[in-house]
Amino acid sequence: MRLDQPRVELRPRSSWEAMELGTALVRTHARAIWLPWLLLTLPVFVVLNAIGWVAGLLPWVPFVMWWLKPVFDRIPLFVLSRSLFGDAPSVRETLAAQRTWAWRAMPAYLTWRRLGPTRALYLPVDLLEGGTDPGPRRRVIGGSVRGTAFLSTLVCLGFEAALVFGAYALVMLFVPVELLSESARAMWALLTEQPPPWVHVAGNLAAWLATSLIEPFYVGAGFGLYLDRRTQIEGWDIEIAFRRMRRRLQALLPLLLVACALGLSMPRPALAQTPSAPTTAEEAAKAAADAARKAAKPAGTKRKSTEPPTLPMVFPQVQDPARFDKAVERAYADPLLSPKRTEKRWERRKPVKPGEPRTPGTFPAIFAKAIAVIGEYGLWLLAALAVGLVLVTHRQWWPWLRGIAPPPRIADTPVASEPHLSPDALPDDIAAAARQLWQDGRKRRALALLYRASVAGMVARTGAVLVPGATEAECLRAARGLRDQGDRDAFGRMVRVWQYAAYAERLPDDGEFEGLLGQLGGRFGWAA
Repeated sequence: MRLDQPRVELRPRSSWEAMELGTALVRTHARAIWLPWLLLTLPVFVVLNAIGWVAGLLPWVPFVMWWLKPVFDRIPLFVLSRSLFGDAPSVRETLAAQRTWAWRAMPAYLTWRRLGPTRALYLPVDLLEGGTDPGPRRRVIGGSVRGTAFLSTLVCLGFEAALVFGAYALVMLFVPVELLSESARAMWALLTEQPPPWVHVAGNLAAWLATSLIEPFYVGAGFGLYLDRRTQIEGWDIEIAFRRMRRRLQALLPLLLVACALGLSMPRPALAQTPSAPTTAEEAAKAAADAARKAAKPAGTKRKSTEPPTLPMVFPQVQDPARFDKAVERAYADPLLSPKRTEKRWERRKPVKPGEPRTPGTFPAIFAKAIAVIGEYGLWLLAALAVGLVLVTHRQWWPWLRGIAPPPRIADTPVASEPHLSPDALPDDIAAAARQLWQDGRKRRALALLYRASVAGMVARTGAVLVPGATEAECLRAARGLRDQGDRDAFGRMVRVWQYAAYAERLPDDGEFEGLLGQLGGRFGWAA
């Protein structure tokens, strides 16, 4: 582990940037996190479901898996903490570490701290730091990000619930539209009214998959907040920069010692003799020319140095000196570092003195001033013209605008309906009543009467119990209890004719109706 070489850029961030950093770390090390997660949580899931199946406690399995989340959260936290300052641990190393790593804090997180809304933020404090009294440390780390950690808990919980309910809704997408209503009722009854064990196992599997997908991101978001708080409070970025500088200086220390030793061993040079005055006129002229050139050279001009640059020796990793120079200039431009700075602004070459009359400007200046005046007052003029045009033409557009509004809602007239007759209210002469309805033109009523009478006759012979609102398919299944094959065929024909009439608007002709009436009357004892 190299503390001075983190794999991410440690700098002060906002809370949302910190959580994004944590989730990015999870995505980067996805294999190292999810593979140990599946290898550890899947056997626990299988064992709990097996115990729940035998003991009849399958509905409690998701709650137990949810309660054991802090134990499983050690896996992503272990991987992220090790990969931050080094290589990501292998799957074998992660699984081996779970046997002994950070079990000291688990009793608290499985009891009184289990329902804490900021668990992801405090887990690194308890599991990575391992202090004897972590309470003050939690308060310092929590600080201003406690609300953000609570919000991340709610968001991740909502994502898990959405995935679980989405898994249930996915099943309904493959149900045919023709059978949707019946299937919906059947599925609701399957899920609520004594569901079989496999339904509980399927629900537990959906909950486990949702937790396995969302929980590592939840732990990663909390770890990102933890890193950001330590960076802000303890100055991790500054400490790491000093660590890197010390390492570079330690590498140059032998060279500096050798240079100092050589400098001390060299003899001191003799004092230079004072140059004598020029003896000739040529020498005097040359000296005067050199003095004139030195005097004419600007004071701020830097002399070219023949010494090699020292920047690569101190900072060998700098690849772009220009970028480094710009960063240095920005640092020196800080008002706290250099209170004096140079500002540039535009000024008139010939400033106007107070009380001096202004001379008319040039043509571009006059033209620009005219455009400004037109733009200032022209907009107000256009606005006034638009308002006047609207007021003048309101007779033309106001009725059209009123027509856009929806018309007043008129109360719907109630649909005339006849009372639904129960099987006890069937007429005494069913055949005569059905034939009279058919002759009066109420053919659907006639077929409905025959269908209800057939169902009542089938129930009386089989002793079946039909729930209110039973479908045609349920009635056909109940008709299997009829002993005579002819009775079953007659009832099936009646159901088929009724479905054609009710759902396809295909009514039989008079001859087919009389044949159906005669067959049913002979089978169920009606007077035809």
